[in-house]
Amino acid sequence: MSTAVASGEAEIKKYQTYHVKVDPDQDDKATEIKLCNFGRPHMRAFHCSWMGFFTAFFIWFAIAPLLPVIKKSPEEGGIGLSRQEIWTSNICSVLGTTFMRFINGPMCDKYGARILMGVLLMFASIPCALTGLVNDAASLAVLRFFIGLGGSTFVCCQFWTSRMFTKEVAGTANALVGGWGNLGGGVTQLVMGSVLFPLFQTSMGVEMAWRTVCIVPAVVGFFLGLLIIFISDDAPKGNYKEMKLNGTMPEISAAASFRSGAMNINTWLLFLQYGCCFGVELTMNNAAASYFVNEFGQTVASAAAIASIFGWMNLFARGIGGYVSDKVNARMGMKGRLIWQGGLLVVEGVLIFVFANTKSLAGAIVLMVIFSTIVQAAEGSTYGIVPYVNPAVTGSIAGVVGAGGNVGAVCFGLGFRQMDDLQAFYLMGGCVLASGILTAFISIKGHAGLLCGEDSEQVIAAYKRTGATAAATTLQVPEPDAEVVEEIEGDKA
Repeated sequence: MSTAVASGEAEIKKYQTYHVKVDPDQDDKATEIKLCNFGRPHMRAFHCSWMGFFTAFFIWFAIAPLLPVIKKSPEEGGIGLSRQEIWTSNICSVLGTTFMRFINGPMCDKYGARILMGVLLMFASIPCALTGLVNDAASLAVLRFFIGLGGSTFVCCQFWTSRMFTKEVAGTANALVGGWGNLGGGVTQLVMGSVLFPLFQTSMGVEMAWRTVCIVPAVVGFFLGLLIIFISDDAPKGNYKEMKLNGTMPEISAAASFRSGAMNINTWLLFLQYGCCFGVELTMNNAAASYFVNEFGQTVASAAAIASIFGWMNLFARGIGGYVSDKVNARMGMKGRLIWQGGLLVVEGVLIFVFANTKSLAGAIVLMVIFSTIVQAAEGSTYGIVPYVNPAVTGSIAGVVGAGGNVGAVCFGLGFRQMDDLQAFYLMGGCVLASGILTAFISIKGHAGLLCGEDSEQVIAAYKRTGATAAATTLQVPEPDAEVVEEIEGDKA
């Protein structure tokens, strides 16, 4: 059990002592991550964040490994779906999340991540449990649209850890919870396709098995969402409602927050780049099992197990992306982060072309492991840059950039719907290569870009650990623009 650490002089806040070291100058945010600690508020929020997102991801893609069975004719236990109808449902599953991610960003700024995380988990669990009522392509598409709303918990996940941890460790914390949450996409392929479905099938037949097996993740998701609301906190000093009542937190305008984040061109450049890494991951989560069945003649169970490898790389790959981004920032500042980001996207694009042309099963699996690692490292790298764009409205920016992943998945899904697999992979690879070039146009106030701009003295002092600023952080985020803060506080809703 960890030793409680005093938080400073008594003030109006929920906890007077913490189980981790905190920085009173940064709103009592934690300066360290203790993975084996579940103490409130910091580490409880950390674990609730990744477990909530993991479960949402599991629910979101629970149907994906079952699609090779569902698409079969009614005589074979399915409902009779074409390739185009399958991909329409895949597109709908990420389309719903897209809209919610835009909304969740400013809503997190205003209400906090805890309640949103819990409510979304419970809501998404309901249509997941109703999977057995699907009888045609239209009902499958509608069902997956509403299940997909749960995928927007990613924004809550990233905002929550940014709210709980200081700038020194927020990059690593974001990468860990995001990566472990995304791991749900790999686990669901394995558990649903290779464990639960075969188990259900042995006792009730093919059709009844796929119609009932999704009840399992739905029940888990609903009760976890309810639990998260009652056992965790919005911020180090308590819940937003309490903090607003006692005057320790001002009222925030969700509209002004979103407007400020959306008006920054860097937000949209990162939106496109995240679409070319997380969008690729979502597309592979939908396509991988069917691809290995069609291209290499694998059974549903074995194809699901192979496809799960893509998601399993999240166990470490996204964390590595964020960690290396922090390290190169310590040596080169923002330019180091941008070099790492652009390099990952270029390598990812090349690997997509190579994977698409690999004809041996063993070679395809090896390449998928490498390909997946780079994809997820790029995701972690992207969110190593996000907190710098405009710290005053980080929630809204995180929401817009997160939505980019779903927009990318929709676009790539349309490609797979209308083209054969090889052409669709070529389209996806070309887009990813182009997004890597966009890194040259990212220019953040006070930081050097790849082609222009210079680091401010404050930024240089921070990342080189010199001067007065160095004592504060090695992951220095600029102070919020006074004009933006004034606009948000003046436009309360």
